[in-house]
Amino acid sequence: MPSATIRSATIPHDLHADYVRDQLVPRTVDVNGKTYFPEGEYVLYWMQSTQRLDENWGLRAAIRTADRVNRPLVIHQGLDPSYPYAADRHHTFILQGARDTARDAGARGLYYQFVLRPGRDDDRRVVDRLAARAYVVITDLFPTAGIRERVERFAARVPCRVLAIDSVCTVPSGAFEKPEYAARTIRPKIAKLLDHSIEPVAEALPRVPVSEALRASLRATVSEHGLSLCPIATMSDADIAAAVHSCDIDHTVPAVPLVGGSAAAAERLAAFVSRELMPYADRRNEASVSDGTSRLSPYLHFGQIAPARVVRDARASGASPESLDAFVQQATTWRELAYNWCLRTRNFDRLEALPAWIQKTMAEHVGDPRPVLYDLHTLESAQTHDALWNASQRELVAHGVIHNYPRMLWGKTMLLWTPDYEQARAHLFYLNDKYALDGRDPNSVGGIMWCLGLWDRPWGNKPIWGGIRPMVTSRAKLKFDVAGYIRRVGRSPSATAAPGLLL
Repeated sequence: MPSATIRSATIPHDLHADYVRDQLVPRTVDVNGKTYFPEGEYVLYWMQSTQRLDENWGLRAAIRTADRVNRPLVIHQGLDPSYPYAADRHHTFILQGARDTARDAGARGLYYQFVLRPGRDDDRRVVDRLAARAYVVITDLFPTAGIRERVERFAARVPCRVLAIDSVCTVPSGAFEKPEYAARTIRPKIAKLLDHSIEPVAEALPRVPVSEALRASLRATVSEHGLSLCPIATMSDADIAAAVHSCDIDHTVPAVPLVGGSAAAAERLAAFVSRELMPYADRRNEASVSDGTSRLSPYLHFGQIAPARVVRDARASGASPESLDAFVQQATTWRELAYNWCLRTRNFDRLEALPAWIQKTMAEHVGDPRPVLYDLHTLESAQTHDALWNASQRELVAHGVIHNYPRMLWGKTMLLWTPDYEQARAHLFYLNDKYALDGRDPNSVGGIMWCLGLWDRPWGNKPIWGGIRPMVTSRAKLKFDVAGYIRRVGRSPSATAAPGLLL
């Protein structure tokens, strides 16, 4: 989905008026340029990264299309074991979210089906067979987690038009046609469009119901090669745990206490705006407390809550201007800067994608002696000499998140402990994507690449760092209660500090 296709010209002419009215034009990519399938029985919405029904732009477009062509709407979501770092942690969170979606769909009268593929060798062409019967397929526009590439391969195979629609950003991603240079360049552009972009939009229901005959036919299409529709709406927590256990995934990365789904996301947002947003400006960098930040990132990553709703509720909270502005900047400017980078940059997670000044400084300092080198096993098991870094890694492994400020130190420190910048990059993505609930998200990509200098300016010329902004553990105590954070997470095993550390 190249960036050049994200313009109104890609939108089917018969839908253009409605799309323009609700700002769908800059949210939409025509993936394959194919025509509609005139004999299609239904409009198919393939739910992937936007795992909710409310304020879902892809779903709204699918409903409008279905009504316009007088066909029913089919919502399909699937989960298979083949994505990178598939584990109990991510599977459980997704299934908990799907349970909420299924129940919400039932209450609204929408047809939603969920297919769980337990084994890697099980049928992997369910969506292809569904698309072969569809008038058009509408899905989610998401540049990371392999979704963009999966949609492109799918769109090349199927006979009908495939549209991908952005429900991730508050301001539609198509409003920016190139990678933005830094937060300072995208911030004023978002500010001009934000008020209109977060206005609530009335939800609609499709006019043509899914008949019993079509339901039976869809079940048959799914089960053609041995799979079946998952009764996700009625599954208990124990049922979900058993289903996850049956999947061919990594069972060494367990589920975490944080519950997935739109209901839990709404509860988390309500608690944050009512109690925790007011002191946000003063407490967001205080890692020794667990309630200084919103902790919404996993829900935003899986699309289980609408970002526009997050901003609206924050604005209505009565929080101080300082706290409100600080939070809205995180929820919009930095989050959408990362999405913009990943959408507009094909090799978004590679060193070669970084600006020229970073390439130059890395080349000049790649041979600098490192104070200590750790192998991946030592890092993953949090057995370094640095108690703060170990606490950050333990928080990631145990809870699937790292507090914002220690997370920056966690990433920056990797540059000091690996033989070169490529190894640092690779280790950071491995640890983040394996354990973080928001792993493989544009925001995670942006955070890691920021540690390597992205969206920043040169900061002097120091050993190893070169011009990359340094952050060192020894100065963290000036920012937050380091001892309190280590106590909160659980103290790491002691280790002997290596000589000559630049920390």
